[in-house]
Amino acid sequence: MQRRYLIDTQVLIWALISPEMLSQKVREILSEHLIYVSRISLLEIAIKQKLDKLPMLKVNVEDLENRLVQDGFQIMHLKTSHIAGYDVIPFFPIHQDPFDRILLATAFAESIPIISSDQNFKLYSAILRVIS
Repeated sequence: MQRRYLIDTQVLIWALISPEMLSQKVREILSEHLIYVSRISLLEIAIKQKLDKLPMLKVNVEDLENRLVQDGFQIMHLKTSHIAGYDVIPFFPIHQDPFDRILLATAFAESIPIISSDQNFKLYSAILRVIS
């Protein structure tokens, strides 16, 4: 049975351009389960591209979304429940990234695990399942 997972932006980037950076466990999950990509990650990628922080990923966001769908990823649309979940996510001064926090809130609202390479995500393991 396929399980649902949300991936963070860095995991998405690595899956697209450097899959060897992902752990074997994460690669297996990505190949065997239903993987969601938040539109927030697409926004974050578009911003990073504009700031020239992703020279190795030269694709516009529409084409990227089409590629993701063709590759079997599910696009997670931002919902009011995700925004409401933002209030539930604890605030840690060492982890203030707004993109990460809305991704965590999305995983919380959807009751699905989140896959991240960011060690700060483990701070939230009391309220949601984090896989690295």
